[in-house]
Amino acid sequence: MALRPNLVAWFLGAGASAASGIPTGYAMIRDFKAQIFCRENNLSKREIDTGDPVWIDRIDDFFSRTSILPPDGDPNEYAAAFEAVYPQARHRRQYIDDAISKGTPCFGHRVLGGLLAARKADCVFTTNFDPLIEESAVSANALLPAREQARPTVASIDSSQRAMRCLNESDWPLVAKLHGDYQSIAIKNTGSELEKQDEHMRHVLVEASKRFGMVVVGYSGRDASIMEALDSVLRETAPFPNGLYWVTSSASRLLPSVTRFLENAVIAGVDVAIVECKTFDELAGEVIKQIDLPQMLTDHVMQGQTAQRLVPVNLATSEVRTFPVLRYSALLVESLPPAARRIGLARPASISEVRALLKEHRCRAVVAFSGRELVAFGRDNELIAALAPFGAQLAGTADLDVEKDSWARGLLYDALVQALSRHRPLNPQFRRSGHSLVVKRGQEGEDPERTRRRDQDLALLRTAYGGALAGYVPKLGFPYQEGVLLKLELIEQRWWCGFEPFTFVNIPKDQLTSQTGGQQADDERRIMGGSSEHRVGDPAGDWRRERWAQKYNRHWAAIIDAWAKLLASGEDGKVQAFGLSEGTGVDAEFTISQITGWSRLGHHDSYFDRTK
Repeated sequence: MALRPNLVAWFLGAGASAASGIPTGYAMIRDFKAQIFCRENNLSKREIDTGDPVWIDRIDDFFSRTSILPPDGDPNEYAAAFEAVYPQARHRRQYIDDAISKGTPCFGHRVLGGLLAARKADCVFTTNFDPLIEESAVSANALLPAREQARPTVASIDSSQRAMRCLNESDWPLVAKLHGDYQSIAIKNTGSELEKQDEHMRHVLVEASKRFGMVVVGYSGRDASIMEALDSVLRETAPFPNGLYWVTSSASRLLPSVTRFLENAVIAGVDVAIVECKTFDELAGEVIKQIDLPQMLTDHVMQGQTAQRLVPVNLATSEVRTFPVLRYSALLVESLPPAARRIGLARPASISEVRALLKEHRCRAVVAFSGRELVAFGRDNELIAALAPFGAQLAGTADLDVEKDSWARGLLYDALVQALSRHRPLNPQFRRSGHSLVVKRGQEGEDPERTRRRDQDLALLRTAYGGALAGYVPKLGFPYQEGVLLKLELIEQRWWCGFEPFTFVNIPKDQLTSQTGGQQADDERRIMGGSSEHRVGDPAGDWRRERWAQKYNRHWAAIIDAWAKLLASGEDGKVQAFGLSEGTGVDAEFTISQITGWSRLGHHDSYFDRTK
């Protein structure tokens, strides 16, 4: 950005206008759901509070038991909900017009408008209907002498010829509105409308992606037509020649379609980066630090900066009380593996292809991609042999910077779960939504000595739970196992392994399908071991909740203590993923504290003066 900002095009989604007071796609979905809920239950919208978590849960529960809308998080959810509430196109336009009327340019829009006026940005694409980008550019241009002004051409789906002309004549800057303008007769909102992109606008998007890099901000990737157009760019000779930067509040919230697109972009040779940034304003603040604008534009832009919220204060101090204390279900990870093996591949491969080959050759390894290279823990000869179809060759070691590199964190997360299951009566479960460990079941005809050792290892845990750790759900007959959901988290500059006790129920697929209205594997995974907010349509949910409702503080204390002792039972707290010692980076070794985290009160409250 600092060197050649014009080499990068911008792509703005609804999230970029959130700070301007315009509702995001998610906020609109919540509003549509509330309207449908009231209509179906003969309620007035005045009778419910859409900001109350209780009403949110009731609405979500209603839609989980009906087939009115696609499942929560489905890419088609927004379009289906919009059309269900406003079947007529003119009503949808009125809704959008009312929503846009509440918006004013935010700091991010001011920065982008300044870049356009100063000819530091040539091309902006957006799925938004609002006029905030062009309004910001007009305000910035008004400060410049007429001969220095750069007025952007604004093209929408009913004026797409303008975009074609700008592309053909390299007449920049251009603001292209892919879904229409709030003043357009044709705007795209419903499933059928979003299914196909306007041919001219699609052509401009694809051709621009062959000339520029791209920064994608506030866009979820729900529109099949746009994602298909972006995917088609990857089949060109030199797609996104100046990089592809996908900005999101959290990499874990990317939709599967976006993740697949970015993985395919890496395979196609594009320099891809996932940039975690909370808001468009925050991103703009970092960008404007790197780019020089005329002083009058800089002053204009900085006037829109949000006032500083953090100010120095003198905190009141008092003596820390000794009790009560809170015990955390988290173990301190005292040391992490500093390096892993680096493997070069002669031809591109996806992570799923690599893992399939490793499984086929029974190669015990944990792998991740760092750019175009593979980083792994495991025996060198086994890895090279298994990945021979991709021309695998050793390329030394890779340093693991867990705070900086998301791929390194993912690699160590996988390796930690593998290490904690080794030599313990626990089975690892690797899921996209989060990994877990479940207690092993006894096998029919199992060696008595193995049964004895497993019972001995699980004795403390069984006592803490006050009963069996595996069995069958009464009446339903589904097998269940106790286990923990695991997290690797950085808190106060120290790494912690968090573990959340959870009862995993193995629901047969046919039962799952009938109970949840045909939801696919992702929902199946959530029901078997996801967080409570995702346990929708769970046939064993009532049984599980009743099972845990009877466990109070002393039960929880015993359960946390038992899991902590089991997970940190290695010699001196050291655990290894595979038990190898053949060189730097071959195996992942962690040192886990055998004491959980604790917290004392940092303040005094009269509540703790009670004698009873």
